[in-house]
Order: sequence, then structure tokens, then C-alpha cells
Amino acid sequence: MLITSRSNLAIKTIRSLRDRKERDRAGLFFVEGIRLVVEAVQTGADIEMMVVAPELLKSQVALDAVASARQSNRELTVIEVSLDVFESLSQKDGPQGIGAVVRQRWEPLRQVRIGDELCWVALDEPQDPGNVGTILRTADAVGCAGVILLDHSADPYDPAALRASMGAIFTQRLVRARFDDLLTWKQENDYRLVGTSDRGSTDFRSATFCFPLVLLMGSEREGLSVDQQVACDMMVRLPMKGRSDSLNLAVATGVMLYELLYQFEK
Repeated sequence: MLITSRSNLAIKTIRSLRDRKERDRAGLFFVEGIRLVVEAVQTGADIEMMVVAPELLKSQVALDAVASARQSNRELTVIEVSLDVFESLSQKDGPQGIGAVVRQRWEPLRQVRIGDELCWVALDEPQDPGNVGTILRTADAVGCAGVILLDHSADPYDPAALRASMGAIFTQRLVRARFDDLLTWKQENDYRLVGTSDRGSTDFRSATFCFPLVLLMGSEREGLSVDQQVACDMMVRLPMKGRSDSLNLAVATGVMLYELLYQFEK
């Protein structure tokens, strides 16, 4: 049956996932668009419901993804909605007529172990969800295991973070922790913590990184505190040649990750 009312209970529930408090309460998030939904299906994400607007959805790739999701989970709910109803759910310009309600995945820090992967990235209270999503995308590109979000960080399941991640939300492992917990975990497992600052003692290109390690990046405004810098085993700096005195958090993290990858593969 085609849902044509914006007031339908299921539609109102999905729309409520725009709010972080509701996402946190339910442990769910909503993704839309062919690429993200196909990634969710192909990576085995825990999909609770799929939403399809037949008037909009003509992509065979997307239709195949819906069929595949149904085949792998016979109890999966797939609802069909009118164009008007889907537009009430969409936050995209030019909605593509497919979305999914997916269960969030978080891991407790105490159970995380660094294996043969490049590293983990720890972010200290990033406030821009777009930065978080971009960092997830870069972390996936270089082969990171995942991202640790410290204290009061932006939500990686925010719609802006989901779009910026380009599907990496489904491949990167996610942890929420306090900075004190990170230090305890680091010490118990003898992991190295590498931080960045414009006052770092070593140029990042001259540093010799020892793996396994965790790359600790400060918040957009404040960077790493003095106590956090002291807790690091190594502090490196990225050179600034012009008038700018800082880099965007996602850009700085990307520069560091590719230097780590270069040394890791030597």
C-alpha cells in the first residue's frame, strides 16, 4: 500500500531522526540516496526499514539493492511512499526516491585492539559534522580501522556527516569515549599517541612514526590542550607558509593520514 500522508506514524518517526536526541535515544539514523543506501546493503549494515518512492526511483542498481536487502532479511520492512511524502523526508536537492533506517554501530573502547591496519584516529570534540564525515571518508581511503570521538563531539550520524562520508560511515568502526579513557586504554595496550600542533617540536615530514598508533586531532577552534599535548608520545607540526595560522580539521587530518600511510607502506 502506498503511503500518501505526511502524518503517517512511520513517516513521522523517520522524520524525527533528523534530531540528534532522537537518534541517540533510538540508536537509529536515516540515510537517503542511491549511493548511501547501496553501500548500506553491500556492507551488511543493520537496516531496519527501507523507504521507496516509485515515482522517483528508476535506477536498476537501487532496485537491485532493495531486492538484495529483502532476500538477506525476510523480515525487512519496505514501505512505498508518494513523491510528496518522500520529499518531506528528504534533505537532498533532487531526491532520488530511496532511503533506509539503519541501526547505529558503536564499539566500547576497552574492547578495541589495533591490528595490522594503519591506525585509529581520535578526534577531540569536533563540532562540525561535515568535518567528521570527511575524516571518515579519508580514514577509509587510507585503510584506518576507525574513529574515536572524544567527549562532546559532533554526531557522525548527522545527515551532513553521512553525506560527507560518502558511505564510509558503513566501513569505519566508531567509538565514543572520554579523553581519560583513551589515555588508560593507550597505556594498557602500549599504543603510541601522536598529536599535532603549530608548536609541535617536529615537522610531520621529518618524524619517524612507530606503529601501532593513534592519531589525535584537536577541535576546530581550540586544537589540543596543553594536557593533551603532554599526554602524546610525539607532537608534530604542519608547516604554515602564508598568513593562515591553521588548517581545516578535515584537511589537516587528511595530510597526516597520508603521511602515515606513506611511512606505513615503506
